[in-house]
Amino acid sequence: MIDESVLQRTLHAALRNGGDFAEVFAEDRRVSSARFDDAKVEELVSGRERGAGIRVIRGETTGFAHTADLSEQGLRLAAEAASAAARNGSSRARVVALSGSGAATPTADVLPESVDKARKVALLERADAAARGESGAIRQVSASYSDARRRTLIANSDGLLTGDDQVRTRFFVQCVAVGDSGRQTGTEAPGGARGFELFDDVDPEEVARTAARRAVTMLDARPAPSGKLPVVLKRGAGGVLFHEACGHGLEADLVAKDASVFRGRIGEQVASPLVTLVDDGGRAHEWGAFAVDDEGTPARRNVLIERGVLTDYMWDYLRSRKDGRASSGNGRRETYQHLPMVRMTNTFLTPGEDDPDEIIRQTAHGLYCVALGGGQVNTATGDFVFGITEAYMIENGEVTEPIRAAQLIGNGPETLLRVDALGSDFDTWPGMCGKDGQSVPVSSGQPTLRVSELTIGGTAGA
Repeated sequence: MIDESVLQRTLHAALRNGGDFAEVFAEDRRVSSARFDDAKVEELVSGRERGAGIRVIRGETTGFAHTADLSEQGLRLAAEAASAAARNGSSRARVVALSGSGAATPTADVLPESVDKARKVALLERADAAARGESGAIRQVSASYSDARRRTLIANSDGLLTGDDQVRTRFFVQCVAVGDSGRQTGTEAPGGARGFELFDDVDPEEVARTAARRAVTMLDARPAPSGKLPVVLKRGAGGVLFHEACGHGLEADLVAKDASVFRGRIGEQVASPLVTLVDDGGRAHEWGAFAVDDEGTPARRNVLIERGVLTDYMWDYLRSRKDGRASSGNGRRETYQHLPMVRMTNTFLTPGEDDPDEIIRQTAHGLYCVALGGGQVNTATGDFVFGITEAYMIENGEVTEPIRAAQLIGNGPETLLRVDALGSDFDTWPGMCGKDGQSVPVSSGQPTLRVSELTIGGTAGA
């Protein structure tokens, strides 16, 4: 995207009036999507965006400017603007010698832009037909396909020159079923850091049938109980809960702001000895995977909680620099127009040794949660509320009737401490994580597990 000599001169301009650190982050993003509603194509969209963000750090002050003009003059003007915004130190010139390569290998075997739009639309047609064929109760089907290719180039005054070539593809189906009990919705949305080869493993018809079955099943669901019950979370289903209720509290910027319930607890027992919590940006093909983060740090596997003991937080360049340690590869930004901040990547509880079916058999009375919806979390206290989109009662060790209109209510650290069974299976859930107005792709996961007690918000007695 930008010649190396231009990058060097841009960094020199950024530091000409003094500064501790300067960085150029350039991005070239291509996206395309297709949406199929009511048995017809409603939308075909494609777009491209290019630009660069320039950051200058002087002491505790950060200056930032971004531009869509990648010419040398455009970059120089942005560098001078960032420098002026951060100016508070003495003037000194620095010569930056870059090392490394900005070239990167794409994460896809089949680049989405090489696939004809008609093939993408055909996937949606197949999904629509499969969903409608699952049940006469299905009245509405919405299917969508999306892909993105994001190439980045990062150069900084420490001499770093690197980049990444990230490809992501996702498929989404939502079905509405109508019956005597009203309308119920079911969704399924697989995706990964892969190209069109995703569909070698993902069957559009099966995605659609899963969404349709979910909606139809909920038509016969009984009102959810209320009260405290053991909860068994199916593999993958609870990943978003631990991501929101625990993961955000382990981000170093929130810890520094005293907005985390985990502040000052390194080395303490914060979870059941069964629990090991990991964030791994290098986990192949997962939705939140990359080669280097948006500050150029290689992706790595970070163990945050090991056998129940809090071992570390997640770090970006800015927070790690202040603490005199290395970044953990968690510096991420939505686009070149944003400053990086500490963000999760692929966050998950590692599998245990219990048989998943046996976990259910050993639960006399409880809730089996298959899918969670949105929720709210207070990172300072760990308190959370999550909607349940698919769940069933466990009675005498067997999964029985579906329930609806339920919420999980609890506290993140308390939930970690109450994990008393951990399955040997595993699955993940792809999604978009929002923080301070920025959204980035992440995945979260866990094996089938049991929490000995959680509060269920429902309309019937437990």
